[in-house]
Amino acid sequence: MNGFIAVGLDGSEESLAAAHWAAREALLRRVPLRLVHSEEWSTPRDITPIASAQMRSRWAETLLQDATDELHGSHPELGISAQSLNDLPASALASVATTADMLILGSRGRGALTGFVLGSVGMAVLHSTERPVVLVRAGEDAIPHSQHQHADRELVVGVDTSRPCDALLAFAFAEAARRSCTLRALHCWTLPPLVGYGAAYDPRLHAQLEMSAQAGLDEMMKPWREKYPEVRAVARTTVGHAAWQLVDAGAQAGLVVVGRRIRRSSVGAHIGPITHAVLHHTRAPVAVVAHQ
Repeated sequence: MNGFIAVGLDGSEESLAAAHWAAREALLRRVPLRLVHSEEWSTPRDITPIASAQMRSRWAETLLQDATDELHGSHPELGISAQSLNDLPASALASVATTADMLILGSRGRGALTGFVLGSVGMAVLHSTERPVVLVRAGEDAIPHSQHQHADRELVVGVDTSRPCDALLAFAFAEAARRSCTLRALHCWTLPPLVGYGAAYDPRLHAQLEMSAQAGLDEMMKPWREKYPEVRAVARTTVGHAAWQLVDAGAQAGLVVVGRRIRRSSVGAHIGPITHAVLHHTRAPVAVVAHQ
């Protein structure tokens, strides 16, 4: 395998947590890790643009070297390279991601009970790349005490059975296989709007709809279960809002996987309301997988 894991570093606690998470992921995949820092080192408003660029360049070199030393101290067997770029961070990271197996970014936590603040750089990168992007928040959960602790908690994936999800399930099953952990697939459904108030509480109708939803999820999971027989895959359907069900299911997960539909429109960063909500409210690392 000639791939690598890339992680964006900006000197924040969140980006360092992302780097630690990325190092363990690189070890699981047996690929090298690339640390990437990027910023525009001069602007027309700089009073001394050359001096300013040199100072920022030295600061970036120190940042990357310190992170490399810290990660090597924890993972001496890991191959690590560093790259400093003079470009807008979103553009540079999206460009690096095109050849990476995965891009890891830090995301600012909003408190002990909530998840991420997805800034403009993260949003722009998600919109610009079709490679998997993982958002990691700072905190104890982001820096486990061992490689085993990184991999032993279950993986949760949100599935929409009304549309193809092959790329999403391929990523989720492959990750669960690497981690030797349980994969929990979750599909959320709602009652049809025209069933009427009385029918909505009919237990027979509810059971029929639930059986239909479960059958659809099992059918979608079937080829992936056959491809990865070693993965313990649990498929569950539930009534309710998908975002909050995923947030609840992912409370103790090692990784939550959600999808982003690939759209060619230039207007907006189309990550979808469910993915957007999961990113902002899940404590666990969140992998966003672009798919058709």
